[in-house]
Amino acid sequence: MSLQNKIAVVTGAASGIGASVAQKLADAGATVIVADVQADKGETRAATLRAAGRNAHYLHVDLTDAASVAAFADAVQSKYGAVDVLVNGAGWGSAHPFLEGTPELWDRMINLNFVGPMRLTKALLPEMVKRASGKIVNIASDAGRVGSMGETVYSGTKGGLIAFTKSLAREMARYQINVNCVCPGPTDTPLMAAVPEKLTEALKKAIPFRRLGLPDEVADAVLFFADDTAKYVTGQVLSVSGGLTMAG
Repeated sequence: MSLQNKIAVVTGAASGIGASVAQKLADAGATVIVADVQADKGETRAATLRAAGRNAHYLHVDLTDAASVAAFADAVQSKYGAVDVLVNGAGWGSAHPFLEGTPELWDRMINLNFVGPMRLTKALLPEMVKRASGKIVNIASDAGRVGSMGETVYSGTKGGLIAFTKSLAREMARYQINVNCVCPGPTDTPLMAAVPEKLTEALKKAIPFRRLGLPDEVADAVLFFADDTAKYVTGQVLSVSGGLTMAG
């Protein structure tokens, strides 16, 4: 797969799945914009990629802040013009019973997992439309496909992102812009590290492959959608879950 001379924006690229996605796209030849709210980690990620001979630059963005998203999009497009690949990878969740949730917690998840990706997509899409090309890959979650106990609001935000993907794919097809979605199952990330060990072991037993997924394995699915190998694929939702969820 080759992304030579392509500009790719990856949100949440400072760590976890986003960092692996940034690595895969950079390895394929793309110039990667490492977009994250964590400046230190974002700078370090970009520097690590450059040290390996890849093209990468860090730009700060807070997806929960409309002004920050607008400023980020302006900065990217002022320097690079239309982006070729947008990966909406930033996300966050918190496990708790629905009745114990607070409006503040819900707002954070909704703004980061759903509203933020919509804002950034809308900011970057017009230039893609003008050029009549581009790839958008949204990273949702299998929790948004089948639900997840203790993650009701999180699942709702990811389910919204899945529906957003499908509907946007229909609108953008006339402009030859592909919009697809990758849904990780339980994956070995810093977010998963916060899950109690007992629950993690139970998840492993429920997964047919008997292990957690790796960020690189999710990133491989993103790379597929970002490459022209998938130029006739749009509006699709790909589960990367080791077989934990097999619903269509």
